[in-house]
Formats: sequence, structure tokens, C-alpha cells
Amino acid sequence: MPMTTPLADRYVERRWTSPDGLNLYARDYAPAEGPARLPVIAIHGLTRNSADFGVIAGLIAHSGRRVLAVDVRGRGRSDRAPDPMTYTPDVYAKDVVALMEQAGIEKAVFLGTSMGGLITLALTALKPKAIAAAILNDVGPEVAAEGLARIAAYTGQPVAVESWDDATAYARRINEAAFPDYTDADWAAFARRVFREGTEGAPVLDYDPDIAAPIKAAGSKALVPNLWPSFRALARKKPTLLVRGGTSDLLSSAIADKMKKAAPAIGGRPGSSAASVSLPTLRRAGWNSKRSVPRSKIQSAENRLSLSAKIKAAAETLDHRLKFDLQVDITN
Repeated sequence: MPMTTPLADRYVERRWTSPDGLNLYARDYAPAEGPARLPVIAIHGLTRNSADFGVIAGLIAHSGRRVLAVDVRGRGRSDRAPDPMTYTPDVYAKDVVALMEQAGIEKAVFLGTSMGGLITLALTALKPKAIAAAILNDVGPEVAAEGLARIAAYTGQPVAVESWDDATAYARRINEAAFPDYTDADWAAFARRVFREGTEGAPVLDYDPDIAAPIKAAGSKALVPNLWPSFRALARKKPTLLVRGGTSDLLSSAIADKMKKAAPAIGGRPGSSAASVSLPTLRRAGWNSKRSVPRSKIQSAENRLSLSAKIKAAAETLDHRLKFDLQVDITN
């Protein structure tokens, strides 16, 4: 069954205005009672939206942190951009700064999945003081060519579906390699996150097809500019957690190793401000240890947990003086 939490739907809808006048949307999860803690800003991947964070946002809010899970421009309930060439990480980062200013937030912990991690890195260059700590989920300052090719093959392409069964089949077809252990119920829930009901009743993808325009015009550099300087600045100075699933085709093991060389602390050096995380650590931090995971399936299980137990562990670690003490590699 898909992972759920009684806190997943406990949010209010927040609107804010981008620097160029778009009306943008976020889910705003109030923190549980307790000492004041820095909020978390959660940013989704290229074709996704704030619904991806339903489970983990509720868990983090329950731990005492406010969570703002955004729909970046062109996705979910946010406005579509009149100029599709504004669908780039630097513009998204400016939109996030506008959210922080309008919500009265000076500093936050950032949780970025895939493109959301690229936006976090872009924000590092734009307004470094806004970032207290960061979780980079399945992304680095460069993206593997294999993963980019897979995403480019479907992003912005027309999809003809007539029913939710069709939508579920589509979601499975383009993502099954990343989530080989998903059940039928998991895929049905996945489809509900990435599709919405269209005006004629049939499901439609919940993003502007024109988000692909910058990639078509400038190639991968439109989505992934030179972010290595930003990554080094972030990971060497701020608590940073790198999350990598064993079957990821976006964050290859070679890129992860390169990141560790660029910022050695991210490999988990004792006393460091950065780290990576493993499945055993996740089990100690709340993963149901009674659920048997055969060794041959650990890598796919790790991917499946990327927005649940993995980041729950990261959030709990952040509460320890915003320093990560996880010292193991997720690919082990």
C-alpha cells in the first residue's frame, strides 16, 4: 500500500506572487507545538508538484517544523508562464526568494528532489544566507546523460489518456525502471499526484508542456548550468545531506563520488557538516524493521523511500544542532 500519514493533508493553501507577476502556490504545513525551529522549503522535480511531499511534509511538521511544499511556476496550481524561457533554475530560485520574503522567512532548511535540488543550488548563488541546511535528493551539480535523455524523451510530449487506468499505466511505463517494486496501488497513487482531472473529465498531466522549451532550445545546460561552484559553496559551509537511490540514472555513482571529492565532508567524515545516508540508518530512524527487504531488493527499496523514511531520517538529524552525523553511503 502507498505510504500515508494522518498529517499528510493538514495544510493550508498559500499563494504568493513571483517577481514577474505570476500567482504561485504552496502547501503550508503548520508545525506541531514545541520550540521554534527553522522551517523547511520542499521543492519538487521537473514534471512534478507539491503533492510529492504529502507524506514527508506531514512527518516533518509533526517533528516541529513548518513545511512549505511549493508548486514551481508551470506546475500544479501555480500559474503557467507566458514566456516558457523562464522555466529555468535561476528563475525558479528567484520565485522561492519571493516566497520567503512574502512569508516573512529569512532562513530555511531546503529539501530539493531532482530539479528541486538544482533550484537549491541556484539559490546558493543567489541568496546564500537564506539556506541554513540542505537535503539534495537524487541530484547533484551535474546530471547523468542517461537520466537526462530519459526525461527529455517524455517531458512536454502529448499524452492521450481517457481514464485514470490509462494515467496509471502511463505513470508506470515512464517510471517503472526507477521504482521496480511499486505495487498497483502505488502506481495508482502516483498517477493521482502527477495528473489532474481536465475540463472534459479525462486526466491531464499537471504541468505546462512548455517547461521543455528551454531544454529544446539550449540542451541540458538550460536545466543544469555550471552548478559546481554553488555545490562546493553549499556543502563546504552548510549542513548538507546527499540522498542517492541505488537505481538512480540521474545521480550516478560516479557523480556522487565526484561530489565527495569536491566537498569531502559529504562522504561522512566524523564531525563534518555534510553526509550521505544508508538503508540501515533509515531503519534505525523509523523505517519499519519488521518489513523484510531481501538483499537483492535493497537498492530499489532505497529509491522507493526517497521521500519518506530517508528524508524523515534527515529531518531528525537536522534537529541535532543542524549537523548531520550520518556517516554511511546510501549505495552500500
